[in-house]
Amino acid sequence: MEFTSELRLDDNVLEREFTLARPGDPIPGTLWTPPGTAPAPLILMAHNNGLSRRQPRLVARARKTAAFGYAVATIDTAECGDRPRTAAAEQVLAELRRAMQAGEPVDEIFESLVGPLVAQAVPEWRTTLDALLALPGIVGPVGFSGWTAVGIRLAVVEPRIAAVGFFAGGYVPRAQRDEARQVTVPLRLLLQWDDEGNPRQAGLDLFDAFGSKEKTLHANMGGHVGTPAFEIDEGDRFFARHLK
Repeated sequence: MEFTSELRLDDNVLEREFTLARPGDPIPGTLWTPPGTAPAPLILMAHNNGLSRRQPRLVARARKTAAFGYAVATIDTAECGDRPRTAAAEQVLAELRRAMQAGEPVDEIFESLVGPLVAQAVPEWRTTLDALLALPGIVGPVGFSGWTAVGIRLAVVEPRIAAVGFFAGGYVPRAQRDEARQVTVPLRLLLQWDDEGNPRQAGLDLFDAFGSKEKTLHANMGGHVGTPAFEIDEGDRFFARHLK
């Protein structure tokens, strides 16, 4: 892991850009750490497929969570942010846009797009986790917040994940819907009641499928980007119960 920039923010959170070296395809990421010198539990914060780790909503959430006392890290996985786009992925995206404009079913197209992204992203997140936990001042246990499809798979295969916070919006491949019953760590699922393009019942069915004995559903009125700001604080308190 190589740090490429360092910035002390107004809230005294330290923001550092980093790169994980890999032949031909380095993984770019950002790490936010809280003020003070006490060891901080780590939260992996994954953005939805195709977006950048510099997405303003994610950065705001990461900064607030770091100020609460956590180390927070995110990366651009394959086909996301600063990573190069493959011709195959661009073709699937073009087909998705065409089908949506034509009002055609898109589940199979999403499956062909998101499934491979999850398969690529989870090993990259595990490599990132290894590097982060080797840094001074960052400790386990580890939380995961964000991209549900990746988080389900990561919670199943990565024993260092102790608690997860998911968002019900966004396509979850069939493989991860089947794996949901294997997720047994404490879980918090956010659902926007009127999320355009993400059927409410699909989110409710997913919540029901999780195998966690401790799981909480937070449903709020509004569309996809209408999650209330207070849910960030609620999420930080959820992780405090399980990581601190």
